[in-house]
Amino acid sequence: MKKTLCALAIGATILTPVMASAADVKIYGRAHVSLDYLDDGKDYNEVGLSSNSSRLGFKVDQKINDDLNVFAQIEQEINFASGSADSKGVDFSTRDTFVGLKSDTYGQARAGRFDSPFKAARGPINFFGDMVGDVRNVTRVGDMKFDERNDNTIEYKSPKFGGGFNVLAAMSMHKGTDIPKDATGNGQKDNKAYDLALTYKAGPIDLAAAYEKYEDNAANTTTSAGTPPVAVDSSRDAFRIAGAYKITEEFNLGAMYQIAQFDNSSRNLDAQVFGVAGEYKITPKTAVRGEYFYRDSDATDANASLIGVGVEHKLDSTLRVYGNLATVLNDKNVDITPWKEGRSFGNGVKGAKDENSTALSLGLRYDF
Repeated sequence: MKKTLCALAIGATILTPVMASAADVKIYGRAHVSLDYLDDGKDYNEVGLSSNSSRLGFKVDQKINDDLNVFAQIEQEINFASGSADSKGVDFSTRDTFVGLKSDTYGQARAGRFDSPFKAARGPINFFGDMVGDVRNVTRVGDMKFDERNDNTIEYKSPKFGGGFNVLAAMSMHKGTDIPKDATGNGQKDNKAYDLALTYKAGPIDLAAAYEKYEDNAANTTTSAGTPPVAVDSSRDAFRIAGAYKITEEFNLGAMYQIAQFDNSSRNLDAQVFGVAGEYKITPKTAVRGEYFYRDSDATDANASLIGVGVEHKLDSTLRVYGNLATVLNDKNVDITPWKEGRSFGNGVKGAKDENSTALSLGLRYDF
């Protein structure tokens, strides 16, 4: 025992100077769970516990000189409802994970896997993010997936200019860990995704506009469970603009428009999404929120409306509780639900065509 204690003391003495010279690592996380009732309007109605994009992360930001910092982040999704039972893999960095350099003069560059500028552009109206009613339930449907966290991405963000503007540009070079060979034995082509965005945030205004394009072999099309995404003549692009304005200190109102298109128009999957969302603080710690978004699809009788209302109370800066009610009104050829995105419970359960899918959720979120 004494030998063990001596060894630990010697090790600590040796490592202390090394640790002191290293950058401080911040550990952070989110525990977000909810008790949900899901009803597809037909035969399915169930109660379950959901873990909603809960996470554990590590980040560092170290000053190199007066105008240069290096920063990095590793973030992993954690399932507080079922552990790793429904994990999509064994990787430790399933969420935003990157390393980069930033300068007040030249801007910021980072590389890794993280939310695309297009995905981030829904931020101004993201009042129901990772809850039932998340707007991604109508913007991210089937093969028309643009709210993505892309692999092997390089992103540049300009310094702030004009009082609150930033320009972001990103390129995802390919999916996965390598570039497979094509039929001729060469490296697969047309496997990139491109983003360009303009944001403005100052005073009561929060505005974002973004364009994203996926080449043929970068498109993430639907396949059977357990098989990788494939692309068959499925190059696609989308434009999104979202903005919010604080009319008063208590009332924040936003709107969004998105159009998404396949280059192969014969697939008849082009769609527009538009609507409004807002939040009103009844007290400094209690807020009510609401939203309405309409999905207008080129496919016959495949339109849908997403409606959500909710109330949230912050017990302090780290802990909040809430209740949400959300529904999707489906046409006869569409089966969208308000509960699929950002949550573990009901993720694989479709709605019923020509029926209203409804979800009631009581949630708790703790940020640490």
